[in-house]
Amino acid sequence: MFYSINGFLQFWMYEAGATQKLLNQLTDESLQQEITPENWNLGRVSWHIVTAIRAMTSQTDLVFVASAEDYPVPRSAKFIADSYAQACEAFFEAITSQWTDETLQETVDFFGQEMPNGQLLMFLIQHQIHHRGQMTVLMRQAGLNVPGIYGPSQEEWAMLGMEAPKK
Repeated sequence: MFYSINGFLQFWMYEAGATQKLLNQLTDESLQQEITPENWNLGRVSWHIVTAIRAMTSQTDLVFVASAEDYPVPRSAKFIADSYAQACEAFFEAITSQWTDETLQETVDFFGQEMPNGQLLMFLIQHQIHHRGQMTVLMRQAGLNVPGIYGPSQEEWAMLGMEAPKK
């Protein structure tokens, strides 16, 4: 749970940047990558991350413009990446101009569960982290480079002049 706007924004900036790095690697063709026909494909997971920013905060008093409709899934990887950047910018601006540290203690009905705003913000970040993990698997299957987030990726070890850890 977050107790200060500044603390949240520092964490958000890193995590949103990590998500943006992944989205920027997608291609239009890769959006169709799936594990099975019954599961979401890479485009669906990616678009869900974009729209969740507005959807998950829709029960709060934050006012900002970002898509909350997660279907249909756009066919353009660039559109998805650009939409995420726009949503993040609008969300960041809304948090900094509309909320205070005290607002983080106020509770909201989050899909039937009473939750402080500071906890909802943590949940939003954890939600993105969860789906980024799904994305990286699908990205590998699609043959895309996966950027490192919490350390070097397999491709980045060589750029650092180091041998990647063994399988």
